[in-house]
This record gives sequence, structure tokens and C-alpha cells, in this order.
Amino acid sequence: MKQLSTLLVIVITAIGAFAVMAQDDELTVITTTTQATDLAMILSEGAEGVTITPLMGAGVDPHLYQPTESDITAMSEADVVVYSGLNLEGQFDTVFEALAEQDVVIYAMSQPVKDAGFIIGAFELEEEVLGTDDPHFWFDPRNWEITAMDLAGAMAELDANNADLYMANAEAYVEDLRTLYDWADSGMRAVPGNQRYLVTSHDAFQYYGAAFGWRMAAIQGVSTEDEAGVGDIQETVDFVINNDIPVLFVESTISPDTIQAVVEAVAAGGGEVRVGVRELYSDAMGEPDTFGGTFVGMIAENTYTVLQSYACAGVELEIPEWPEGLTPEPSEELLNVDCDA
Repeated sequence: MKQLSTLLVIVITAIGAFAVMAQDDELTVITTTTQATDLAMILSEGAEGVTITPLMGAGVDPHLYQPTESDITAMSEADVVVYSGLNLEGQFDTVFEALAEQDVVIYAMSQPVKDAGFIIGAFELEEEVLGTDDPHFWFDPRNWEITAMDLAGAMAELDANNADLYMANAEAYVEDLRTLYDWADSGMRAVPGNQRYLVTSHDAFQYYGAAFGWRMAAIQGVSTEDEAGVGDIQETVDFVINNDIPVLFVESTISPDTIQAVVEAVAAGGGEVRVGVRELYSDAMGEPDTFGGTFVGMIAENTYTVLQSYACAGVELEIPEWPEGLTPEPSEELLNVDCDA
């Protein structure tokens, strides 16, 4: 890792010597995660002279992603790099330090949320990671409101020609996020309180649970760099059995092996537990031009997945109607689930 970091600094320095400065009437934005890309696209919709280039695609784990030489070139030539922060993109630290020295603006989407006091400290969850922050802040749509308004302000400062547009887009988007939150909150709280447990592969859903009144349990820690051992799996098995949890969830960016190991161990002990009707989005959204490929769709599809899975397990609940006017809209395929499939 140290050798890689040294190489990145050398490459950035070399690129920086030949980097071409952006024209005054253009804004070049590099985004790391799929969530960052979606937000930057929404805020800049209708703006002229704005180029947004994403680094990570659907299903990519940002905890493990290492920037390529072409990524470094793109970031070195950008006006601003928008990233998630809180060590989610753990392989980028050295790159960001070098870019900042070249006067590339490095914008952390988590910073305004942290400044507002809404970041969950992982020390509250696991003693062995004392002092770190849970990076999955976007799973509470109210946090995403803060980020949207702050990023719009940052883009307005960099690009005065489109400043009013960025702010107007952000204000309209915040209204959508509030509608989304109210819809998801209504649905998630339809599950009886004593059954609101979300058991997943890794600890990505603390904000989601806190937002909607659910309790979380995970086999791995807040980063997928943590490896799950036999003891972690057995601890999850005991938790599932003791709390009579009916469903476990696989995540889109993580192998299903550990969840399957828990399912098999529960069955070996005479119990029964289902796997969710589809994967949950955790560190990355879905494919572009799909419902789950947007932030609104990602939160909504996860909510549908949780509620439909619990309904298939026999829990009585009512899934609220999709809010009129909120886009994108879920497909009929998403709404109609075969529990026996």
C-alpha cells in the first residue's frame, strides 16, 4: 500500500505539471461514488458548460476501489472532485492530499452533515473501531438534504454563471427528498416494533435504521475491508434465533456467502430464516437509467425490498402507495413480488 501511495503522488505530480486549467465559463466535476454522480447531475440539470465524469459504476465497492491512472489524470484536470468522505473511499487519501496541493477543490459530501452533528460514530456500535465514523450517512434522506444544499452552494461559488440554477435545483430536490422520507417512514413503521430488525452482510444501514425506527445487526463491520470470521457468523446465528428474525438481506456490492452461511447454520439448528426478495443497495446504487440507479430509487427500492420480504415471511403490514409526482416511479415488476420465487 505504501508503494502504491508513493506511485500515486508521483503520477499526480507529473500530470499536474501539464494539466490544462479549465476555462472560466466551464466547470469540470469528477465524482467518485454513484451517489455523488447522481446528486451532481441533478444539481447541474439545465446548466451549460458543466462536465461531470464518474469514477465508479453500479455494484462497485468504494471501500476497496483503487484509483486508476486514468482516474488520477481526470481528477488532476478537474475543477472539483466530489467524494463521499468519512474514509468510504479509503484508497484515495494520498491522491486527495496531492490534488489539494494543485488547487483542485476536494469536496466531501459528508462534511456538512458532520458539521451539523448528524454523523453516527462507529464507536457506538463496535468497541474495536473506537473513534471512527460510520460513512453511510446518505441512508437518512434528511442527511442527503443537507448535502444537496451545501454542494449546490459550493458549485455556485465555483460557477457563478449557473449559481441560481444550482440553488433552484437543490431546493426542488429537497422537496422530493422530504416526500421520499415521509413515504419510507410510513412504510417502515408499519412493521410491528418488536420485529423491526434488519440483518445484513456489513454494517451499512445504521442511518437507515435510525431514520425509520429499526435496529440493525451485521456480520461485518462498517467497512467491507473487515473480514467476517466463524465467530462473527455464529454470533449472527445466535442473534437471529434469539430474536426470531424471519429475513436476512444480501447487499449488491458484497458476496452472499456470509449470509448464506448464517441461513445454513440456522437451519442446522432446527430454525428457519428467509433471504430477502432481492439484494439491498448499500455502498453503490443500481445501473444507470434504472429506478435503483437514482438516489430516490435506491432508498425506495431498499424500502420495498425490506417490506416485501417481511410480508413474504408472514408479517402483517401495508406498503403505502407511491407518492404522486415523485420521480422516478417504481416499475410494476418491482411492485409485484412472487414470494415463492
